Amino acid sequence: MKPLEGIRVLEVAMYGFVPSAGAVLADWGADVVKVEHAVNGDPQRGLRQTGPFRVEGDPNPNVAHANRGKRSLGLDISRPEGREVLYELVKGSDVFLTSFLPASRTRLGIDLDDIRAVNPRIVYARGSALGPRGPEAGKGGYDMTAFWARAGTAATITPPGTDGMISPPGPAYGDTISGTNLAGGIAAALLRRERTGETSVVDVSLLGSGLWALGHSVAVSTHLDRAWEGVRPSAHGSPTNPLSGLYRTADGRHIAFVMLQPAKFWPQVCRCVGRPELADDARFATAEALAEHTADAVKILREVIAGRTLTEWSKDLAALDGPWAPVQDTLQAAADGQVRANGYIGRAGELELVASPVQFDVEDTLLGPAPEFAAQTEEILAELGYDWDRILALKANGAIT
Repeated sequence: MKPLEGIRVLEVAMYGFVPSAGAVLADWGADVVKVEHAVNGDPQRGLRQTGPFRVEGDPNPNVAHANRGKRSLGLDISRPEGREVLYELVKGSDVFLTSFLPASRTRLGIDLDDIRAVNPRIVYARGSALGPRGPEAGKGGYDMTAFWARAGTAATITPPGTDGMISPPGPAYGDTISGTNLAGGIAAALLRRERTGETSVVDVSLLGSGLWALGHSVAVSTHLDRAWEGVRPSAHGSPTNPLSGLYRTADGRHIAFVMLQPAKFWPQVCRCVGRPELADDARFATAEALAEHTADAVKILREVIAGRTLTEWSKDLAALDGPWAPVQDTLQAAADGQVRANGYIGRAGELELVASPVQFDVEDTLLGPAPEFAAQTEEILAELGYDWDRILALKANGAIT
């Protein structure tokens, strides 16, 4: 039994951020009913171009990542009849999850007071761009604006003097991180309700999540009153540690060493790369000597590592206790044996998707496919006790799909 089985989540949200919270809750066993506009659906369904990639046809990974395991209800909540259906669903739900801005929530009758009037015990969860307070609480935004640019990451990783900024590594990067934060907050609120009977309003913003992801750098910056600056990519990395940096292999791949105690690991690295005599070299005998002679050590390791392929080095470095990793692209990461052994990617219908990162009882997270638009509308209304005459009447006046 999954941890959230028996929990009903009513999601009124669009795009990537808040729906990804619903996806995590679905991964954890919740019954997530996704309310989509009766005609247009979630605008994310029309997103086909992401960066240089274009996806044609269905299933659409841009939809599936943040919506797997849910049921879709096509409902026009701007109509009184549609809102009545929504309130019926609210009565039987544990969580109301929304990304709508304050003005829209008020206009549609889905703000906190509206929902709590129908179900006082419901956990009310909001995802926003800039937080629920302050002069800009009513403004919208995306992960590029609120998470990436405003919260500091873009400037922090963009080297000084660069024309422009380094963009996020992929679509919905900040959305997915923020959605996981929101799912965790909802789970904590459900536990509080279970223990005390008290319910909560849960807020997570892209701005707050961006700051949290950069929290260490922000703490150091504010302590020293100095903005963190990006560094230009280099062939190695640390100027004082030969075991903290990148090395190119014979086949054009790279190995990343991150051994923050270089003197501890230096002898073992020397043995693994076939140069055991370097462990007794006076230039590298102590941490201080390694720091002073980093350039010499890097030059030697570059020449040695450039002589063999990544596959060959992976075998030779398997016994190395110090942290290291191959530098991998998205396809290589997806095919990684360790990724597969841990079930970090699973099948959801016709697609393979990344599982949400929390596992329970050392078991793979079972992923459900994303629903087609409004596919479960009739099923969900039947569960509410609506007969076919009422369902057909709602279809006729446009309240449901």
